[in-house]
Amino acid sequence: MYRLKLEVVTALATWAITSTCHSVQGVYPRGYDVKDLGQKLSNTAKVYYPGSDEFTTATTRWSVLDTPTINLVVVPGTENDVVETVKFANERDLPFLTYNGAHGAITTLGNMTQGIEIYLNQLNSVDVAKDGKSVTIGGGTKSKKVTDTLWAAGKQTVTGTCECVSYLGPALGGGHGWLQGHHGLVADQWVSMNIVLANGTLTTIDANSDLWWAMKGAGHNFGIVTSITTKVYDIEHSDWAIETLTFSGDQVEEVYQAANDHLVKDGTQPAGVINWSYWLNNPDADPSNPVILFYIIQEGVKAVDSVYTKPFHDIGPLSVAPQNGTYTDLAEWTNIALSSQPCQKAGLVNPRFPNYLDSYDVPAQRKAYDVYADAVRGSSAFNGSIFMFEGYSMGGVRAIDSKSSAFAFRSENILSAPLITYTPAGEELDQKAAQLGNQLRQILHEASGESEIRAYVNYAYGDETPEQWYGSEEWRQSRLRSLKNKYDPEGRFSFFGPIA
Repeated sequence: MYRLKLEVVTALATWAITSTCHSVQGVYPRGYDVKDLGQKLSNTAKVYYPGSDEFTTATTRWSVLDTPTINLVVVPGTENDVVETVKFANERDLPFLTYNGAHGAITTLGNMTQGIEIYLNQLNSVDVAKDGKSVTIGGGTKSKKVTDTLWAAGKQTVTGTCECVSYLGPALGGGHGWLQGHHGLVADQWVSMNIVLANGTLTTIDANSDLWWAMKGAGHNFGIVTSITTKVYDIEHSDWAIETLTFSGDQVEEVYQAANDHLVKDGTQPAGVINWSYWLNNPDADPSNPVILFYIIQEGVKAVDSVYTKPFHDIGPLSVAPQNGTYTDLAEWTNIALSSQPCQKAGLVNPRFPNYLDSYDVPAQRKAYDVYADAVRGSSAFNGSIFMFEGYSMGGVRAIDSKSSAFAFRSENILSAPLITYTPAGEELDQKAAQLGNQLRQILHEASGESEIRAYVNYAYGDETPEQWYGSEEWRQSRLRSLKNKYDPEGRFSFFGPIA
């Protein structure tokens, strides 16, 4: 990592900029004239400085643990504004970091102790091609805007599931989504991208570039994607349905055995069926212990088929809540819509501890539940935590050659992740949270029989290794390191899940 020079930090902290962004006033010690950047930015660009409300909004993250330290925010109005900002930072040896949704909670972000934030929220366009086969998306566009715009045009594509995150943030780490059973990961849909490289050049790449492979799964390490063109598909099913079942904690074994037998089925879960579950406190359902909130989602129906729901009804849930609507309702049904509590930036610490699983190991699910329940019940500082299990259909993901992208985990059926949520209260509590999250992850990992934890980098805590984020095969690690040395030899993109 390169260090920010003290005199430049002083300059950045005193920056102000007019509404046209062409005239920057401030104090420039030792000959540094930071007005140069303002003069090169477009008239739609913005610069926010510490102490302003805009700066606070732009730098606030979803999780407040080990956040990067920002001295200045540049909000590009054009792709070239990103180029000029990166060149400016490079000329002065200043660290920089790109923001879009700011929902990544990985602790490696804290390695940026000073620097410039490049906030992409103005690059938020969604332009469907005239032939209806692709869409070009601005680098800062939120997933909800992509979904809603395409739906209105009779189209859809694979996006992340959560409405408040950006389209590109999850995609750079591979990107799971509701439609992946048909088409593969978010990154599998890409056609081409405009990307600002570490040296400040803007270039367009596609499958003919050696960098293409790395961007699809380890993209945070290689550049700033300012716009991307991706495949779209005609809407096949307007109808979607969900059944939300609530179970008590003493039903763990029955619930996850049923999930293995009737949903996961050794990786043969149908393309239009998804199982998700959360463990969480719900005093209305059970005042003493966390409950299991189990979702069964199906496309093309107005009610989830009984072949999937009956085995769970036979267990005896505390409640059953069926709903039907369209694809655009899924985020609200699963409590990850823009207005949902998990989407709010409320000053909380939100570390996750992800691990891919092939199936639910029933004894391990029981062991993990008991540890989790003891840690989060009642007045515990962690009583707002959630244990997440995402069981997407993997058919479309597996259909794509595992060697075709840096994303390494195409044969795994379940993404598990305890989310330890709490109000910040010092290093001791942070350590307890990390111990709990890693303990829960380790229980499921040991039962899996795998030698390495397989961690989804977009959910990563930060103490994992590059092998655990990007695959342990030596050829993968060697290829990533080689591309890193070629495209970013000085490690300017090394704050989110660094390769080395």
